[in-house]
Amino acid sequence: MRGAESKSLAFTGVLLGCLEMVFSANTEMVPDVLSDHAYGAFADGSFTSVEQNTALSPKSPMSCLPMNKFATNTYFTPNTSTFLFLILSAPDIPVIDQAYSKLSNSITVEWRAVPGATSYMLTAHDGDSFVEAIVKNSPGTVTGLKPATLYRITVRSISAGGKSLPSPFRKVKTVLAAPVLSVRSPSCDSIAVSWKAVPMAAGFSVSLMRSDGLGRVLKQNTTNTSLIFTNLHPGTLYTIKAYAWNANGMPGDDFTYNQRTSPNAPVDVKVAFNSGALRAVVSWMPAEGALTYSVTVSSGLLKLRCNTSSASCMVPSLQCSSEYDVSVTAHNEAGSSEPTDAVSLKTIPCAPVHISIEEDEPGHLLVSWSSVSLGHYYVVFVKSDDGLEVHCNTSHTQCHFQSDCGFTYFISVFAYNKAGQSPLGDVLNYTTAPCCPGDFRAVFVSSDTVRVAWAPVRGADLYETRAAGGSGVLLCRDTATACTLSALQCSTPYNITVRSFSEARGGSASCAPHCVPTAPCSPEIKNISKEGPSVISVQWQANNEEAMYVVTARGEAGLWHCTSTRNSCSLMDLPCGSAFSVSAIARSAAGQSLPSYSIPLETAPCCPSDLILTQVTQSVTNISWSIGRGAQTYVTTLESPKGQAKCHTLQTYCLLGCITCGTNYTVSLKAISETGLTSSCTYQGYSSSACCPSGVKLYRLSNNGIRVFWQASDETINYNADLHGSKGNFSCTPSSGLSHCDITRIPCGDVYTVLVAPVTNKGPKLTFCPKKIYSVTCSGSSVGMVIYRGKSNAKHI
Repeated sequence: MRGAESKSLAFTGVLLGCLEMVFSANTEMVPDVLSDHAYGAFADGSFTSVEQNTALSPKSPMSCLPMNKFATNTYFTPNTSTFLFLILSAPDIPVIDQAYSKLSNSITVEWRAVPGATSYMLTAHDGDSFVEAIVKNSPGTVTGLKPATLYRITVRSISAGGKSLPSPFRKVKTVLAAPVLSVRSPSCDSIAVSWKAVPMAAGFSVSLMRSDGLGRVLKQNTTNTSLIFTNLHPGTLYTIKAYAWNANGMPGDDFTYNQRTSPNAPVDVKVAFNSGALRAVVSWMPAEGALTYSVTVSSGLLKLRCNTSSASCMVPSLQCSSEYDVSVTAHNEAGSSEPTDAVSLKTIPCAPVHISIEEDEPGHLLVSWSSVSLGHYYVVFVKSDDGLEVHCNTSHTQCHFQSDCGFTYFISVFAYNKAGQSPLGDVLNYTTAPCCPGDFRAVFVSSDTVRVAWAPVRGADLYETRAAGGSGVLLCRDTATACTLSALQCSTPYNITVRSFSEARGGSASCAPHCVPTAPCSPEIKNISKEGPSVISVQWQANNEEAMYVVTARGEAGLWHCTSTRNSCSLMDLPCGSAFSVSAIARSAAGQSLPSYSIPLETAPCCPSDLILTQVTQSVTNISWSIGRGAQTYVTTLESPKGQAKCHTLQTYCLLGCITCGTNYTVSLKAISETGLTSSCTYQGYSSSACCPSGVKLYRLSNNGIRVFWQASDETINYNADLHGSKGNFSCTPSSGLSHCDITRIPCGDVYTVLVAPVTNKGPKLTFCPKKIYSVTCSGSSVGMVIYRGKSNAKHI
């Protein structure tokens, strides 16, 4: 618009084809029924916006440009008060050529194309509901319909200008629904098909063919709801297609199902038996279409199964002496084949039982056993304990073998058939009677005891020695290859026989005896007497002829002997403090007698070799000594004119109290044995130490000195004073006869322990005298006050 020429204009327009319409000012708006878009154009090609209520006038030939419906902006030519307004119409109504249903849920429509149409709307109406579908071109299909239902079908074309009116309808009925199949393979060459009734169906058509396309198609029509296809290939996948038709013969939807026939039974079944493990491997040729196989191994009520997907299977845990029927069944998703014809499997025989061994006579063994089911023949193995093995092969149930004495034989029996050897059964052992012992030796232990020895023999667990002679028979049984026969009569000949025994077989055959005379009889000691300090006389009763007697004193100190052909001898130089056992024996060419009964003998205890006296306190002395051999207790005595001190003890030391200081004592000791024998011992005299002083005091001297004062028990005794403090130790010794001494310089400000004791001629200082404690204070740098603090708590042993 420009200046005063600008006016408002309200308009609308409708154009069928391509028409010009001129609207005057204030014209009514006409609803657009057919078009969706409007187009305005002018001849000179120039455009501008025009407000409503603007007058329009026709122009020269024009081109079409799009405009929005009911647009508020229009286009006009400058320098004029008119414009053109153009509107496109909807497309033509389509014409249906044909409509038909091939599926039970859809109808397909064919029509002639409409110029300018960009898409089409298909509508199916069954009187109760309708279904619409937008398609691009013909043909088009409406889905989601009901089976066997009559529909009215219309088509509308659609373009930029809108939708056309519906086309004349066509009536079309959807086809029947497809039957839903249930399929199975009752046998390896048949397939059974069944389904539920389909509404409005007059009949059904079912076809079958191999899924791999081989072979011909089998087709059957029926009014029933089931049928069976026979003479099919086992284990083969088939495709089944079925549909229903109505009374007009119109086919409905089809239903497709893939079904495999069950497999045929496997062929070429073979059984490989493992006799050692009692298991079998069953193999076969694979069956067409089989997925898995099951092997059944049965014997009476016993059934063993093995499942596998391969063409072989291992069946464990078979039993010996059993006959099995083996069959194989193939399986797939359709079912199972018939079992194969049974293959017979005979296992190895069981191990023979009730094995018995007899030695019908020495050197001959008879082995027998019970018959075994499925056993064709038997082998007996006999192995001796020296490693030698023999065997016997027989179809009977017994075998004979040669044997030797003293051997153990290990016997096993196996049964055999075509399947192999039976498992190992019981291994029996049989021990023959042992042989007679050889290398006989007899050694006398005493007059009434003989030790017999021999070489060991094979198979002997026990030996029996029999001695006959004198007044009876003696028996000795032992596992060792020696035996000691005791309680024999001395100086008597005996016939000794040794036999061997085994636990399994008993004694050996009779063996030759050996003559053995016994040794002399043992003497009897009658008296032991003491002839001197270390001389003992022994007397006995002589009861043997031409015998030498030996007397022995035996103890921890050693052995002492004396010999004689008469009835007495003397033991010399026996040590003190020793215990002895005295016995006598008799010797002759036949041997040596048993010792006589032992007589105990004890010598007096020895005196201790060392004795030491140590004064512990002024009135107590410790005495210690070395051990006196043979002594159990000791009595020590210190004796002087002033009195006696005595101690009786089990120890090797003793504390003697009530000792007088400065006194000479005699020392004696008694060593007493367990039986009361006593040895008196004397030692060098003993002098007790001088008496300790009394009244010990400290006094201050000038020039940092200290005087120690005491009261002497005897003016002839010399004393020594010792002061011990933290700042030093000090001592002083007075001149003879004085009872004090001085320490010229001593540090003050310390506590001192003061000890005054007699001076000994030898040995350490005496420390058992009383100790006193003094504090020495300082006065400036000099000694101040001396203060008594009491006695020291030091203990004395």
